[in-house]
Order: sequence, then C-alpha cells, then structure tokens
Amino acid sequence: MKIIFMGTPDFAVPTLKKLYDSGYEVQAVFTQPDKPKGRGYKLTPPPVKVLAQEHDTTVYQPQSLKKDGEGYVKIINDLAPDCIVVAAYGKMLPKSVLDIPRLGCVNVHGSLLPKYRGAGPIQWAVLNDEAETGITTMLMGEGMDTGDILVEKATPIGENETAAELFDRLAEMGAEVLVDTLEKLNKGEITPVKQDESLATYAPMLSKELCPIDFTKPVRKIHKQICGLSDWPCATTVLEGRRLKVYKSEIASTKPCGKPAGTVVDNSDFSVACSDGVIRFTQVQAEGSKRMDTADFLRGRHIENGTVLG
Repeated sequence: MKIIFMGTPDFAVPTLKKLYDSGYEVQAVFTQPDKPKGRGYKLTPPPVKVLAQEHDTTVYQPQSLKKDGEGYVKIINDLAPDCIVVAAYGKMLPKSVLDIPRLGCVNVHGSLLPKYRGAGPIQWAVLNDEAETGITTMLMGEGMDTGDILVEKATPIGENETAAELFDRLAEMGAEVLVDTLEKLNKGEITPVKQDESLATYAPMLSKELCPIDFTKPVRKIHKQICGLSDWPCATTVLEGRRLKVYKSEIASTKPCGKPAGTVVDNSDFSVACSDGVIRFTQVQAEGSKRMDTADFLRGRHIENGTVLG
C-alpha cells in the first residue's frame, strides 16, 4: 500500500515509525516548516521530519495546502497514494487533497470522538477528570475532526497520570490502531460510522491563563489541573514571592483540614490545604531552578508550616 504521511510533533512519530516497520511504502512525508527554538532561535526540524530523513523519505513542508502556490497538491496527485495518513499535522486539508487517495485520508486522533475535537484532546480529557479516553481513526472531511469513525480503542486514565504521560501512551496506541485500521480498510472490513453531533465537544489549545492554582477550589479539581497542564503550560503558584511550577501531585486527603486554602500543612512532603481537602505536590520547579521531585526540592529548601502559597 502506498502511503503519504502528514504529521508534525512527537505524537505523530510512533505512527510513522510503525508504518516503516510494517512494510508500508511511505512515498513522502508532509510536515510543518522548521521553527526557531531555544535561546539562539536556531531553526529546528519537527520530530516527524527527523524520522523521515533517517529513512531517506522525501519531506515537504508547505506553509499551506489550502493556498497552494507551490504545486503541492499536484505533487500529491502525481504520487497517487492509496491512503494519506494524518497524525497531528496541524493544518487543514482542502477537498482537492481529501479526494485524491482511493482509500481516503485517515486521521489518528487522541480522543474517543465525537468528544474532544480540536487541538488539545488529551489535556482536556485529564483536566475534565474523564475516567477514560482513547484513540479514534476516522476518514477526514472538511470539518474539524468531524469525519466518519473507522476504529476506536479506549483506555483508562490513571488517577495520578499526567497529560504528558497519557500523551506518550496514546501516541504508541495510535500507531497500533492505525495499522489495524489500514489492514481492515484495505480488505473492505470497516463500515465507517457517522459521529453523533449531539455528543460533540471541543478541546481548544491550552493557554497560560489556565496555569494559576486557586486553592479555594476542590482538591480533586486542583489535582486534575496539575495533571492536565503537565508538561505544558504547567500549573503554577507563588512561594515566597517567586513562581513555582507544579508538574505532579497526589490527593493527600479529601477532608477539610481546618487551615485556610493555600496553607502549607505539612512541610515534610509539601502538603497544601484546599477548600475540601489537602493536595500533595510530588514534582515541582522553582523559578530559576530545575524540575525535580519534591523530596529533592525540600532537601535544599526549608518551608515553614503555615506558609501561604499564591
């Protein structure tokens, strides 16, 4: 089967790797343009481009396929792929591209559609305290994640699992589900199922406005905020006048401790009072320092019980 792959970030890498390992003919890879990163703003290739070049696959990096001034649609048409596989590409495909492959354009999406369409499905599933999420493969249409469902596979979300950890798990799962989808699709063993629009929800991109922790909120909501925003943009509070990032946490208690919200109630493990319980920070990063487990952080910094955060 001839495949054109379209993807950009780390999430897409296991899927492309699985295509190579499974013996599919990857004709070309489309990914977003290199972007400046780091203090020196050095142009850095997307992870998908790096993998494609390791396999000597031709890489295209159009600014847009909708406003195709460089003939990329003709390139795709001339390659005549059996299928275009898309995983976190980050760009919409015009109808002129969607209509080219005989098996259609298959998207690998990190949620159980129609829930969590959009750019941040994994993070919002954690933020909203969902019990489970999963991978959906679908035939792409012109709308945002509105295409007919091909295969879905669910997985539970761990109590303390961060969005970053779930991201890695779903990336690997997505690769497996995609290959299963292609095999069944090629044999005519899948009947696409239309999404129920009444159940659709949207998962927008995250913003730093979500970061500050409000300790007057319920402890479970705070815990899921920390998990859902890890590793980026990361939940934050203020310790002794300086910003503190919180990457991981646990619910220490679901009973009010009698202390004002935001008060450090146990300085041996960084437990903090919330409106209806106690949250324990397990991985933090102080301003100007590196990310570390709380035990290591506390060995180098004494925090008095009664200190108020935020």
